[in-house]
Amino acid sequence: MAISDWRDEETVIISRENEKFGKMTLAELSDSYPRSLYLYHLNTKEYELLKEQKDVFLGDAALSSDKRHLLYSEFSLGDPVYHVLDMETLDSFGILGDPIAGALGAKWADEETVIGPAYSGGAFTASTSGELAAVAGLEGEALVIVEKMKDKIYYNTSSDEALQVLDLSAKEKASLDLEHVYGVFPSPEGNQLLVLQYNDSGQTLILCDADGGNRAIIAEGAELGGISWSPDQRMIAYSQKDNEDGAADDGLYLYDLATGKSARIAADAENLATSWSPSGRELAYTKWSENQYSSSIVHLTY
Repeated sequence: MAISDWRDEETVIISRENEKFGKMTLAELSDSYPRSLYLYHLNTKEYELLKEQKDVFLGDAALSSDKRHLLYSEFSLGDPVYHVLDMETLDSFGILGDPIAGALGAKWADEETVIGPAYSGGAFTASTSGELAAVAGLEGEALVIVEKMKDKIYYNTSSDEALQVLDLSAKEKASLDLEHVYGVFPSPEGNQLLVLQYNDSGQTLILCDADGGNRAIIAEGAELGGISWSPDQRMIAYSQKDNEDGAADDGLYLYDLATGKSARIAADAENLATSWSPSGRELAYTKWSENQYSSSIVHLTY
């Protein structure tokens, strides 16, 4: 299974193979079963179906902050299609159509709104009721990263990988003077950013304020991933790989903002996604290796 989020301390959102429909009918995927979305109850080890569909992989599921809606992707061949699921009725809708054509990516902006880059250019918003809109001020730009934090949208383009910010209140754009940006991760309190940069020698994870100031390097390595904030904004999870042969310090780490130090909590942990329980006492990590997923949960005491 692949754990992607938590509904509560005893229940996680997972994607796993579903043999009900048989294997995928596309020749390129005929060795695989479709993947469906479930609630998995950790105490009873029981699965509760959320969404299933023939001939597609469903995954990358993330709950809204109020736990009432689930954002997920549908994939077979080509680009994924993003959907929003009502957790009470289990009805869903796809993020596609006018005026955005479709979503190149999608993240929660707040408990009722999804945001991301649009196929038509610029950025879009999608409400949990299914209303789609283009973001004013970003029309026509070929965007790669789109992340919203409070009244600011952080973005970069395919032609310029420098991080930019659009202030929605002042309706002004500015550069944060951060080049070669590969990922942006807003903090839970909305006052800090994690910025993943790449260069010729590898990748660097930087912590900074909302305006790009007060920068500090959290980690450097050949490959960094699995980046996420703990709910109380004290801990930062990330994975690190330093060379092709594997080094003694490769693995999954926690960086403690209170001490400014990192500690490795799991070894052999590349190609990761991480997610925190609501209390921040458990951290789930999912590894992709040799065409299969495996998930683990680390219980933290600090």
